[in-house]
Amino acid sequence: MNVIRTDLPDVLILEPRVFEDSRGAVWESYNRRAFASATGVDVEFMQDNHSRSRRNVLRGLHYQAGRAQGKLVRVVRGEIFDVAVDLRRSSPAFRRWVGFTLSDRGPGMAWIPPGFAHGFYALTDAEVIYKLTDYYAPELERVLLWSDPGIGVQWPCEAPSLSERDRSGAPFAEADAYP
Repeated sequence: MNVIRTDLPDVLILEPRVFEDSRGAVWESYNRRAFASATGVDVEFMQDNHSRSRRNVLRGLHYQAGRAQGKLVRVVRGEIFDVAVDLRRSSPAFRRWVGFTLSDRGPGMAWIPPGFAHGFYALTDAEVIYKLTDYYAPELERVLLWSDPGIGVQWPCEAPSLSERDRSGAPFAEADAYP
């Protein structure tokens, strides 16, 4: 597995080995031992989510207060601009964000560790699968305002389609950050 470090060292892009021939290709989309060996992180995933978004939809920036979730994000159809924002007060990267493109044209996926807000913008109609290290707890769910100038995410859009929840997210100054 090839590991690509992003501008936030804990957020990783992972590229599994692909075996191709005239019939097509096969790769392991997840292997706990390979993941732990490549990342230095041994986690147990509790839940898989599957999201379908139309082009121009922005989802995020989501996180859970008190019970942080790590996410292993993979695009199975289409292309997204994926974003992670560091909410860990103890981190030298606190308040910084990183964004990158993931698509179905490559088997790459992103590891977003616990302590980050996460969101994505659908550059095309897209389906995204992500594995979570903790269960979804609606009472702990929080949303950072996607357009907060205090974070300054450079989304590749001006007027995305948003849910009411995402449209009314909290600015970073009011975020429930992690220790």
